[in-house]
Amino acid sequence: MKRQTTLLIASMLFLVSATVAQTRPSAPTETLIRNATVLTVSRGTLRNTDVLIRNGKIAAVGQNLRAGANARVIDATGKYVMPGIIDCHSHSMIDAVNEGTLAVTSMARIRDVLNPTDVDLYRELAGGVTTLNILHGSANAIGGQNTVVKIKYGRPIEEFIFPGAPPGIKFALGENPKRSNFPPLPGQPRRYPATRMGVEETIRDAFTRARNYKAEWDEYRARLARGEKNVIPPRRDLQLEPLVEILEGKRLVHAHCYRADEILMLLRLAEEFGFKVRTLQHVLEGYKVASEIARHGAGASAFADFWAYKIEAYDAIPYNAAIMVRHGVNVSINSDSDERARRLNIEAAKMMKYGGLTEEEALKLITLNPAWQLGIDDRVGSIEVGKDADLAIWSGHPFSVYSRVEMTFVDGELFFDRQQDLARRAELERERVQLEQAEPNRPPAQGGTPPPAPRPRRTAYEHADDIWDGGEHDQ
Repeated sequence: MKRQTTLLIASMLFLVSATVAQTRPSAPTETLIRNATVLTVSRGTLRNTDVLIRNGKIAAVGQNLRAGANARVIDATGKYVMPGIIDCHSHSMIDAVNEGTLAVTSMARIRDVLNPTDVDLYRELAGGVTTLNILHGSANAIGGQNTVVKIKYGRPIEEFIFPGAPPGIKFALGENPKRSNFPPLPGQPRRYPATRMGVEETIRDAFTRARNYKAEWDEYRARLARGEKNVIPPRRDLQLEPLVEILEGKRLVHAHCYRADEILMLLRLAEEFGFKVRTLQHVLEGYKVASEIARHGAGASAFADFWAYKIEAYDAIPYNAAIMVRHGVNVSINSDSDERARRLNIEAAKMMKYGGLTEEEALKLITLNPAWQLGIDDRVGSIEVGKDADLAIWSGHPFSVYSRVEMTFVDGELFFDRQQDLARRAELERERVQLEQAEPNRPPAQGGTPPPAPRPRRTAYEHADDIWDGGEHDQ
């Protein structure tokens, strides 16, 4: 039994190392993509165009480009190149979503629970996704701090963190923070708040305390600057420090919301305290107050056509995103789901049908617009010289249901290659059989009817080809 267990562990380690080895790209300093249709997003569509990648950046875009002798050269004739897709609302790669014990958990950090081995990351690369906004859940009026990552599957977690991305935090309004669907256990009091007005009061109280806390520190620093001696600093409050960063414009607010009345409530409260809401997440009734959202300067990160899963989502319409775009709101389409994240290209395409957005406007919903919402549009979101080489090569137009991602690059490195994936499927199947045979609890073979054969497992890319919709977090 001990030998079998050892063999099982060794086989599992081999499988993990082999998978990671596949995702670790050989990284030439230059890659030249030739003769593609390039969807720049910011500068239109370029036919029969080359893209030169050098040292992780887009070095040139044009025709008849040349690269060094050691460059990787990819013939993309008949294929499309677009910026890596950016998902502004993701819960992938986290081992915990909600810290639901308090109404204000601004001291909790998603950065502390990231799991770089989550296979959903590979599947998202197979859908052309390169950047994620990893958010805390919506159990709290003020939730935990978010993390923006680049999907460098197979690498240490430190390489995932998007350098220079502004820090953010999750807020939530409505049914989730007031715990409508989470009655307390017998004998335990219900957590405050329990109403929408209680949610507003919770946020106002937190910012009142944060404003006072900031004033104490400002006074302390001013006294030091005047040269006063024996000045005692205020006691640090890890709950209030992120809220002070919001007041100072150093931390972005991403707010879960649905109804028009609560959207207006948060915008007015933010203006009362002198800060901006960066994105309204879900924002299913945004179409009702699109002018007010635009006037405040908030972005909207919405679903394409996902609704009616709870009462406050009943007034959603498929024209929501287009109406907000027409009113001048920066709009993105997000996933909130490990499944939907693999086909955000199709979610964006729906907005050409529902509302008549142009192709470029629809492309912006999953590239340049979410990049702005996350404060990283100077680095990603469009194909421009000097930006990070986060790109995907598609077999056809990304808005076609028949198109597939052929390759996905992050910082100029190849992290998904469909041909490599196809080539390794037989090897992965052999490894699966070896693992099953090494299973110490496998029942011994006996006479009579043999046990049924295990159901064939799909490979990661077969998962990525799947169109089943499910697993939404609604966070």
